[in-house]
Amino acid sequence: MEAVSDSAVISPSPLLTLPGAVPSPEDTADSAVAWHYGNPFGEQRDATSGAAVIDRSHRFVIAISGAERLTWLNTISSQLVSDLPDGRSAENLSLDVNGRIEHHFVQTDLGGVTWIDTEPTSGLDLLSFLKKMVFWSKAEPREGSELAVVSLLGAESARILESVGVTVPTEFYDASALEGGGFVRRMPWPGPTAFDLLVPRAALTEWFTRLRDAGATPAGTWTYDALRVESIRPRVGVDTDEKTIPHEVRWIGGVAELGAVHLEKGCYRGQETVSRVHNLGRPPRHLVLLHLDGSADGRPVTGDPVTAGGRTVGRLGTVIDHFELGPVALALIKRTIPTDTELVAGPCAASIDPDSIPSYDDVQAGRAAVDRLRGR
Repeated sequence: MEAVSDSAVISPSPLLTLPGAVPSPEDTADSAVAWHYGNPFGEQRDATSGAAVIDRSHRFVIAISGAERLTWLNTISSQLVSDLPDGRSAENLSLDVNGRIEHHFVQTDLGGVTWIDTEPTSGLDLLSFLKKMVFWSKAEPREGSELAVVSLLGAESARILESVGVTVPTEFYDASALEGGGFVRRMPWPGPTAFDLLVPRAALTEWFTRLRDAGATPAGTWTYDALRVESIRPRVGVDTDEKTIPHEVRWIGGVAELGAVHLEKGCYRGQETVSRVHNLGRPPRHLVLLHLDGSADGRPVTGDPVTAGGRTVGRLGTVIDHFELGPVALALIKRTIPTDTELVAGPCAASIDPDSIPSYDDVQAGRAAVDRLRGR
């Protein structure tokens, strides 16, 4: 879980008053919402084979209006969004000048407004950056706190949405308006069937209870993070550090490729690093799934070093107990470390899940050109 910054002030969700709600740990960015409702493994199971509704109303929401909102945002972010159609969403990044990740956000354009939701403790920083970058563009970013995020996961999610009168998006990243305000969008993670609903904050409790009464199990951030880890989807500030570049955490790919970085768009901050690694190099680290020894005394925490033979070879990200996989974690590991290396994470032995290793079989265009010049 993401640590809370000193300046973050996040009001507790009204849904914490629901029966069985257990708040997330106080020292995390999720403390304003429920961690679980008394049965975290059962909630995870329902979020796959059935349906589970998760309060994520602490997410920071930004609204951007103005005729040039998309073309402007396209110039300062990593994704190609200049022609994002109405009712379409995308994942996007804000990078620093060295191509390191500062912010990850999901955006949806609907009815002449681009809605962005991002991490609760860094949303104000992102909003401040956006406001500073407007200059003469016809774009007006503001805090969009009138909407709150609720996620619905599981194989029965679409049926439940239909039962409460929601038009269900059929394609990943498609969005449709909700009666009474807000919208629903389909996401490719966590898990194979996932929806985010951005609902009027004043109707948050009403929406949550409607979905619950229609058959969705109330679940907490434990469930969301467990399925996110299984999906090998990173969270900024938890599974990334100050050096992380997009290639290391699987965020390369355009709007049709379930990524957050488009490789064929115009200039943006950090593009030089993205292009250089894509065309000539490989990322120094990659994000993998680790299986942890559950019999060890104690449990590692986010930020702990991952070692091999006493040498640091990586950094631990999200640590979670999964209902089927047991104790697992995401970790940024040096790319050159063999899959079968015996690792240690905090007090635990750890091993890399071989299915989580990215493929490096592709031939990079820049490297191929260099080889041709050298007669290889």
